[in-house]
Amino acid sequence: MVSDGLFLLMGVFILAFSVIVGNIRDEEPSNGRQAARNLLYKEFPLSAGIVNAVFIFATFLVTLPGLATSSRKWIKLAGYLVVVCAIFTMILGLYLWILTLKIRGDFAPRFAAQTDVVRSLMQTEFSCCGYFNSSSPAFVTDATCSSKAAAAVMRGCAAPITAFANVFLDNIFTALFGIVGFDVVFLMATACLLKDRKERERFRHIDEKNGYGRI
Repeated sequence: MVSDGLFLLMGVFILAFSVIVGNIRDEEPSNGRQAARNLLYKEFPLSAGIVNAVFIFATFLVTLPGLATSSRKWIKLAGYLVVVCAIFTMILGLYLWILTLKIRGDFAPRFAAQTDVVRSLMQTEFSCCGYFNSSSPAFVTDATCSSKAAAAVMRGCAAPITAFANVFLDNIFTALFGIVGFDVVFLMATACLLKDRKERERFRHIDEKNGYGRI
């Protein structure tokens, strides 16, 4: 089934994303966008993403004997597991969506905890000084914020970083909701297959009852 292959592909996507992000989120950033992105990555539920992918792979394996045989039990079990996978993926998407609602305040302590080099990268990238303003937390002296007077007339980094984070997170949780859509399509295909097999089984019983299935 095509839907079965797409379902497996979504699991591969989630696993690959979780593993890759886990490997790059602690890298030293070379620019402000990378620095902000890595700080956001550290809030991602990557372990949960890996567990979700494992559930998807397990569900795919359950579908194989169901497709290879005429048994309805394996297909039914796969249907229940698909529902679990869809709910799991939906929760991950909602978690990231909730992050966008409070990113402005939650990002402040992360910004303040960074080294002067990393904060300077973000100030340069987003043309800002400090976070809420040039003194909260205190700006890092660099080409963008060369003095107190220059920094005082610059905006804080909260607004541009929040805008960047919202777009970045929007793309990711939208992708997760899209995966849930694939899960729904797969579930519908499973229901259709179950209905078809039930009909075939009913006709087979009728044939046997009428003697057509006997040798």
